[in-house]
Amino acid sequence: MRFVLIIGLLLSAPAFTSAQKKPPKEPALERFMRYAKIDTQSKEDQETVPSTRKQLSLASLLAKELKEIGADNVRVSQFGIVYALIPGNLADNSKVPVVGFISHMDTSPAISGANVVPVIHKNYQGGDIVLPRDQTQVITVEKNPILKEMIGDDIITADGTTLLGSDDKAGIAEIMTMIDTLLQNPQIRHGTVALAFTPDEEVGGGIEKFDVKAFGAQLAYTVDGESLGEISNETWSARTATVTFKGKSTHPGTAKGIMINAMYALGDYLSRFPTEMLPETTEGRVGFVHPYGGTIDVEESTLKILLRDFDLSVLEAKEKKLREMVAQTQARFPQVKISIEVKENYKNMKEVLKDYPELTDNALEAARRSGLKPTIKAIRGGTDGANLTFRGLPTPDIFTGGRNFHGKLEFNSRRGLEKTTETLINLVQVFAEQGK
Repeated sequence: MRFVLIIGLLLSAPAFTSAQKKPPKEPALERFMRYAKIDTQSKEDQETVPSTRKQLSLASLLAKELKEIGADNVRVSQFGIVYALIPGNLADNSKVPVVGFISHMDTSPAISGANVVPVIHKNYQGGDIVLPRDQTQVITVEKNPILKEMIGDDIITADGTTLLGSDDKAGIAEIMTMIDTLLQNPQIRHGTVALAFTPDEEVGGGIEKFDVKAFGAQLAYTVDGESLGEISNETWSARTATVTFKGKSTHPGTAKGIMINAMYALGDYLSRFPTEMLPETTEGRVGFVHPYGGTIDVEESTLKILLRDFDLSVLEAKEKKLREMVAQTQARFPQVKISIEVKENYKNMKEVLKDYPELTDNALEAARRSGLKPTIKAIRGGTDGANLTFRGLPTPDIFTGGRNFHGKLEFNSRRGLEKTTETLINLVQVFAEQGK
């Protein structure tokens, strides 16, 4: 039944068969394997963009490769953002909006991105996947039931000592392969395409330096999602709280009546977090508060906390709860000066994207033409697209085929990379057809 459905979709869509297309100069899998080996880990709490100079190595390489495959107006900004343009090949390109595609170059600070060794598990036939250099790292079918749908695929992992970097070097490889395919095949009709590769998405600073006007697109997509077929037009609304505890330090040998140890107040505050509000106990559309880092010292201790929810009013309630906890701890430790500062990170992009339903609809159609069964999924996280959407560039998110981001058990597959690339190629054709 599924075979018949896919055939029907292919017959009804104007996509080109593989026999009619020239292949890209380099397949998405090979591109991804190369990019994954380049260390681009970003770093929190830095004043510069990019937060790590090593991200510029990938930026320079991508700019060089874009020029080699024939992209126009390739440039790297002072902040390490790579921009390029692919002119449309329609009789009248003005009838089709300029569509942008964006992926980020950095990998998460949570797990090392140095000396990544991608491993291909060819013709996967089921069962748990033990990573070769640390056999305590196991991708189990129990916790990754999607593996049951990947029989016969070539699965890509790291070796167990680092993350893989599929977030978001898979997106980069897929966009590059899409552009390569379009330039190799002028018979594939498309409007003008803009693309950008950004630094510091994982630490939240790079997108602030993005030049929306110079980018030149009227709408865009981040290629930064997970499982095949997942289209996202909704993210968290996100805030970060910093709670500061100020005490008084002195020599412990003469501390009686003088020392005020801020660490005890921090410990009391931390003990007050409701279990049902923590990320390890929530899923789906239920938000969380997440104490994730800070400093601990007698004189001054700090605690950083993520606040996340899809519903803005519920997010407000979470912030109110944290402030109430401050008051409770302050009452118990009156000599410690406690303060809380809350900053907004980004808002739920659906507040804007609900007015642009065609962006989601076109992505769903492109995925269907690729033989997938697409779904709409809210992101339990954020993307650069959330920032851009509120700056006048509506930007939903498209899957990359990857799973288990930010950890050593991250994986993607040959089919994931190829089907995402195919979806991007179909997407520009969908927009071209609408401009006729």
